[in-house]
Amino acid sequence: MARGETIYFAPYQQGDWSLYLAGTEQGVCVITLPNESFATLEKWAAKKAPGAVLVEDRERLAEYAGQLDEYFAGERSEFAMPLDLRGTPFQVAVWQALLAVKAGTTQTYSQIAESVGRANAVRAVGAAIGANPVPIVVPCHRVIGKDGSLTGFRGGLPAKQVLLALEDR
Repeated sequence: MARGETIYFAPYQQGDWSLYLAGTEQGVCVITLPNESFATLEKWAAKKAPGAVLVEDRERLAEYAGQLDEYFAGERSEFAMPLDLRGTPFQVAVWQALLAVKAGTTQTYSQIAESVGRANAVRAVGAAIGANPVPIVVPCHRVIGKDGSLTGFRGGLPAKQVLLALEDR
C-alpha cells in the first residue's frame, strides 16, 4: 500500500486549553478547540486526507505555535501563516470571508452570507462556519447572531467569549 501524504501535528497548550495544531506541506490545516481531542484531528484526516500519515513534529509547527502564542499574549491580531483549507468551494469561500473580519470586530451570519453572494443561504453559511477546520486563525468566533447574541461556536460559547474578549483589549 502506498503511503499517503504527511500531516504534521503538535499539541499546543494555552492556559487551561489543550489544542492540537496540524499542517501539511501547503500550510496549517487543522486547529482543534479546547473541547476537542486528538480524535477530532484523526477524524478530519480520515475524511479530508484519506491515507494520510499523522506525524508529531513540534519543530515543524513551531512558527505557527509562536504566532498563536503572540495572539494569546495580545501581541498579534492577524496571522501570517499559509493555510491548507480543505472543503467544498462554498465552504472555502465562507472561510475566506471570515479572514476579512478584523480582530475586535464582528459580523453576523447574514453579513457573511451576503459577502459570499448567497444572501439567502444563512443556514448553509452557519454550517460552513461550524465546519471551519482552522478556528482562531480563520476567525469563526467573530460571527454573531443577527440580534448581537453569541451563538453557534463548535468550541463552546465560553471559549468564544474568551477569544472575543482577548481581541477587545
